[in-house]
Amino acid sequence: MILKAIKKDKYFLFTVIISLMVAVLIHFPESVSLFDRFESHTLFPGMQFMDVANEIFFTFLSLLILFAVNTRLFHFNQATIKITGTKIVLSFVLTWILSNLLGQVFVFLHKSFDIPAIDAMVHHYLHPLRDFIIACLVTSSCYIIYLIRRQQSVLVENEQLQAENIRNQYEVLKNQLNPHMLFNSLNTLRSLVRENQDKAQDYIQELSRVLRYTLQDNESQSVTLREELEFASAYIFLLKMRYENNLQFDIQTDKALEEYRVPPMSIQMLIENAVKHNEISNRKPLTIHITTNKKEEKLSVSNAIQPKWTATPGTGIGLVNLAKRYRLLFKQDIQITEDEEFTVCIPLIDEKQ
Repeated sequence: MILKAIKKDKYFLFTVIISLMVAVLIHFPESVSLFDRFESHTLFPGMQFMDVANEIFFTFLSLLILFAVNTRLFHFNQATIKITGTKIVLSFVLTWILSNLLGQVFVFLHKSFDIPAIDAMVHHYLHPLRDFIIACLVTSSCYIIYLIRRQQSVLVENEQLQAENIRNQYEVLKNQLNPHMLFNSLNTLRSLVRENQDKAQDYIQELSRVLRYTLQDNESQSVTLREELEFASAYIFLLKMRYENNLQFDIQTDKALEEYRVPPMSIQMLIENAVKHNEISNRKPLTIHITTNKKEEKLSVSNAIQPKWTATPGTGIGLVNLAKRYRLLFKQDIQITEDEEFTVCIPLIDEKQ
């Protein structure tokens, strides 16, 4: 449980690691002298292994205490708290004083309870310098950790704002698209009501299924290709009720790509775009081809270019909307080619990669 708590609190983990490293390095001269008989007799006479080990252990505990005091008083572990120059100076002075007091406590314990420690004069002369170094290291380490955590906090906040901005932009695009499809569907329904009321009733029933899909997926930023094709087939049924045999569809998709994802209503929008801008009549029937390319992981919707005698004014929503959604969601672009056929190629997204 303690190890899990330490791993979870990275600030505490960093202070433990820094304390251990400083405790070892601050007594590096004594540690080296243990393995040099000449030095151990001249600089640190009578020094034993347990003396050095106790010095390192007590320094380690002292550093943990110093970090805890600084954290408690100055909140270096909270990125939201502003750390001023005054706080840093106060932290340094307080740490220097406490380090000196803790050193005196260790000397008292050594003399009173005969705890192993280094008695050499050189070691005692080094104590003030070591207290100063420890104060510098503790204060600077606390402030560096604070700056790192603050920078990470800013980065996380920026990413959250960016994600929120993308969601907002996407919702604007989606809310723009749904009324657009409804407007076109109602125009078709108006024509059917004049021509054939029985067909109009069937059309209303199927239209309700189509609209239900748009409402159910209102919160989805992407759907599987299988779901989108099922929705597209319902939309195709509506179109064929109006155009009958003058409008044909050639659908060839690979089942291996069915779990790949696309933006909702993307295929429907491409079909709608083809129907809107091309002549569909007994004289010029239109065939819309929907195919997938497994190697390139793309889906294409293409049709022969059959301009209407009277150009239909466009709202500029369709392809522009789809292109923006792909850039927002997947940072990819759709491809539009216009030769003998008008073809729009959209990427299929594999979320497993």
